[in-house]
Amino acid sequence: MLKIIPTKQVCLGMFIHELQGPWLEHPFWKTGFKLEDPEDLKKLQTSAVSALVIDTAKGLDVDSLEVPVDIDSVPATKTKAKLSYFNLERERLGQVIAESKAIVITLFHDLRMGKALCAPTALALVDTIVASLVHNSDALISLVRLKHKDDYPYLHPIAVCALMIVLAKQLGLSSDKIRQAGLAGLLHDIGKTAIDTERPNRSATLIEAEFSKVKLHPEIGHALLLKANITDSVVLDVCLHHHEKISGLGYPHQLKADAISIFARMAAVCNVYDSITSNRPYKEGLQPGMALQDMSKLEGQFDDRIFRALVKSIGIYPVGTLVKLQSGRLGVVVEQGANSLLKPVIKIFYSMHENARIPIVLIDLAFTDACDSIVGHAEPADCPLCDMEEVLSFGYS
Repeated sequence: MLKIIPTKQVCLGMFIHELQGPWLEHPFWKTGFKLEDPEDLKKLQTSAVSALVIDTAKGLDVDSLEVPVDIDSVPATKTKAKLSYFNLERERLGQVIAESKAIVITLFHDLRMGKALCAPTALALVDTIVASLVHNSDALISLVRLKHKDDYPYLHPIAVCALMIVLAKQLGLSSDKIRQAGLAGLLHDIGKTAIDTERPNRSATLIEAEFSKVKLHPEIGHALLLKANITDSVVLDVCLHHHEKISGLGYPHQLKADAISIFARMAAVCNVYDSITSNRPYKEGLQPGMALQDMSKLEGQFDDRIFRALVKSIGIYPVGTLVKLQSGRLGVVVEQGANSLLKPVIKIFYSMHENARIPIVLIDLAFTDACDSIVGHAEPADCPLCDMEEVLSFGYS
């Protein structure tokens, strides 16, 4: 069983499943180990780590916790405990995203300057994202989607990295391939750092010359990676071919179907999903569920098997989706259902009958006593006067 405990309660014999807090200040570069060395205990207790996750099935438990959070067994109907857990997750993942952004900015700057990529730093970032997806992949992907418009160039690679990882797991790829997929997602758009996209970011309509310039970014990125001594075939292939389409109408090489590698086909799906659900300087992002509906109608663009795998991994109603319920209430999806993609966990916050905010209620639609169901997608306009950034995040207040 997994539990979140404050660092002050850690002791020798516990199995450290995950560390909380700024990952660059962690005393260890990896998790998933039994704490047996007194020096390691001292390092942990004097570090910036505020809390950690222990696995009581693999090591010692604690007799009592000041604020216990049993990750595996908190019932969905226990709203207070569940909200407490989501708040902890939001704070932790917010730190991961902020620190990841700073690293991506540095990595991209170095590559743009022709410097060799610091492979250990890039791989450590991928490992951090992998670790952050262990408990709640939906939460990380949802929070990254809420990126500020000006942060898109740096958070988009992080989002695609996370999506590639969860998709690779869904497809049953090996641990090494999952790591490769994550690194490829992180570096897939590096070519855009060498292109002046300031004007396109101010307007949704690009003149042909501007769009032609943007379409060069896969080849520019591929050249940058080679110049930086990147030799991983998957990373190079994804950078060059993530805009290819099954129909052969993509770019830069108009590859068709099986001529496109599985990793490039994965990146095509992940890249488009994050792009159309993200707020950009010239447009607002689509709701996740509506984005998936739109993507399903794009014939000849995606590999059907891979697209279905993405839907299965993030849900028909992905976390962060606004939904209308049969009761006339509005809610936001905060967790996927354990047994059904159609019955997620919903945070209800608004009544369309009263046109007003209502006390937050958390319901799991999979429970027979939920007495409600999703009837369709909602839009921010359906709940005026609401702070949508708060509603769509895990900011329960």
